Amino acid sequence: MTAPYPVSILDLATVRHGQSIAESLKESTELAVLADELGFRRLWFAEHHNMETIASSATSVLLAHMGAHTTNIRLGAGGIMLPNHAPLVIAEQFGTLHELYGDRIDLGLGRAPGTDQKTLMALRRTNQSADRFPSDVVELHSYLQGESRIPGINAYPGTGTNVPLVILGSSHFGAQLAAQLGLTYSFASHFAPQMLESAAALYRSEFTASKDLAEPYFIAAANVIIADTQQRAEELWERAKRARIRTMLGRGRQLSDDDVEQLVHSVAGQQVLQMLEMTAVGTPDVVRDWLDDFASRINANELIVTNMAGPLEDRRRALQLMSEHIIQR
Repeated sequence: MTAPYPVSILDLATVRHGQSIAESLKESTELAVLADELGFRRLWFAEHHNMETIASSATSVLLAHMGAHTTNIRLGAGGIMLPNHAPLVIAEQFGTLHELYGDRIDLGLGRAPGTDQKTLMALRRTNQSADRFPSDVVELHSYLQGESRIPGINAYPGTGTNVPLVILGSSHFGAQLAAQLGLTYSFASHFAPQMLESAAALYRSEFTASKDLAEPYFIAAANVIIADTQQRAEELWERAKRARIRTMLGRGRQLSDDDVEQLVHSVAGQQVLQMLEMTAVGTPDVVRDWLDDFASRINANELIVTNMAGPLEDRRRALQLMSEHIIQR
């Protein structure tokens, strides 16, 4: 028996404390190969900038590398922050990925900057860039469909590849846009759970069928820490919380372990940890029941999980446990 919903992975390409970027990317590659073997549906990477603990800023380059090391798993961006780019360039990049790896490629699109205000300037982007997001999505979509809206301009590669688009979001805005365009919608509940249920309901109620999608398809994100024992899962959870504090509150400075411990109990630290509300922690039975309830409550078609187990061997074991107890039941 297989799970009632496909299970996918969002890999944040995390550079752990004391680790090099090269080591982080090597670990992500090992996990991608394993996830491919174990039957996970998709593997997504997200665009972030100026964050020393995340190594997926050049998202399409990383996806090309992962494509060369995997065979069956779908690969995609979860997502590309489209206001950072010209739609034509993204159509060319993902058109190239499609030509290399066929129908395994997805393109998730977000309108957030994926960074801070100073980095916006370095990206040659303004706060108003997000206002173009709906029209930029339509322009990008037209390139990939071979129906460019700008006479004489086409994406080579890209035109006619029909790379599937997914709208990413954490509010009603993304839900409404995905519904209006008849596209898949993925909600970032792994770090912004507040509007999950209302956005899911809004997307389904306002969905308009398109040639891309006849019925609404909703993907929800969650964090997972799964281990052979509850004690080990709880240990990994405590480490994961401190790693998130270091990532979110340590930008531009080096935090000692004592600094992190103090921040955990601060107002800012508690705000960061509230972002992790949608996290399943425990043994396979506990995590399976949590995910089943989560998917049922929001009527999710698919779950995409972040594997927060920390050390490589724990993350490898987590993928094996999810495959054995959740994907293949």
